[in-house]
Amino acid sequence: MRNLKYRLAFLLAILIVSGTANYGYAQFGSWDGKLHVVYHVSEAEKVNFVLNNIRNHLKGGGGEEKLDIVLVIHGPALEKFDRMNVSDKVIKGVSDIQSQGVTLIACQNTMNAKLIDFDELIGDFKIAKEGGVTRIAQLQSQGYLYIRP
Repeated sequence: MRNLKYRLAFLLAILIVSGTANYGYAQFGSWDGKLHVVYHVSEAEKVNFVLNNIRNHLKGGGGEEKLDIVLVIHGPALEKFDRMNVSDKVIKGVSDIQSQGVTLIACQNTMNAKLIDFDELIGDFKIAKEGGVTRIAQLQSQGYLYIRP
C-alpha cells in the first residue's frame, strides 16, 4: 500500500511539472525553436557594452538560428546611433549584430525630444511609435526575456 502511495505521488508530480512546463508555450503560442530576448539600452556609455554583449550572446547561443534578439534603444543612448555622433566602433558593432539577424528599435519619443531624424540613424532601424519602454513591455508580454546590461 505504501509503495502505491509513492507511485501515485510520483505520477501526480510528473503531471504537475509537465503541465506547468508547457504553460508558457500554450500562453504565447507554439515554440519555434528560438530563444527570444529583448536587450534594453538607454545610457550612452553602455552602447558599446551592449553591442558586445549581443555579439557574445549570438556566438555562445547558436546564432540567429537559435536566437531572436531585439535591441530597444532610447534616451541618451540613441544619440550614439546618429550619424552625427557615431563612432567607428558602434558602426562595426551594429553591422556585426544586424548581419546576424538582430532587430534594432528606436524610441519615437526620444527621437522627437532629441530632434533625431530617422534617416540619420545608422543601420536598419524600426521605430517604436508607442515608445521604447512600451515596446519592451509588449515584447515581454509575448514571452521575450529581458536583459539590461
